[in-house]
Amino acid sequence: MKKEAALAKKKRCAWSGTDPLYVAYHDEEWGVPVHEDRLLFEFLVLEGAQAGLNWSTILRKRDAYRRAFDRFDPRKVAAYDKRKVAALLADAGIVRNRLKIESAIRNARAFLDVQSEFGSFDAYQWPFVDGRPVQNRRRAVSDIPPRTVQSDAMSSDLKRRGFTFVGSTIIYGHMQAVGMVNDHVVNCFRYREVAKLGRDGYRE
Repeated sequence: MKKEAALAKKKRCAWSGTDPLYVAYHDEEWGVPVHEDRLLFEFLVLEGAQAGLNWSTILRKRDAYRRAFDRFDPRKVAAYDKRKVAALLADAGIVRNRLKIESAIRNARAFLDVQSEFGSFDAYQWPFVDGRPVQNRRRAVSDIPPRTVQSDAMSSDLKRRGFTFVGSTIIYGHMQAVGMVNDHVVNCFRYREVAKLGRDGYRE
């Protein structure tokens, strides 16, 4: 009970709300720098799936997505055929939208192409922020923009490479999720913690 009370007293970004799943995502994942390709692919697919929906909806379906999409192994997803698409469209655990499902498959194939060219998706993605997290100083959630110059550039390049559901707003959400930017507001307890993770995880 003391631990729960302490957690409740902590100042957080207003969007985290009171849903335990959402709060845990805010406290443990959002803004933490990610360099593992499979997890980068997972967030890329989930951000695309979120288009037009609330992120909380996708979080609740995340485990189902991991089962349905072979734990986001891009090689396996890239090999999906019409039969697998039909099975996914019948899976009530995920967002049953044909365009989004087919986009995930198309993006897996483009993802593999990027890995082949750069050695890893991580090596491709992080240079859009010069290899280290952008440490913003937002005082309120309303100060956070829906897109930035960096997300515009990454979105444009991904589209050129054949990715879909990668508009600049979607990509900025992806960049926030995987810690390419620290958009925790400055009075949120996670702001300094995530900033430190960004510094510790910086690689020349």
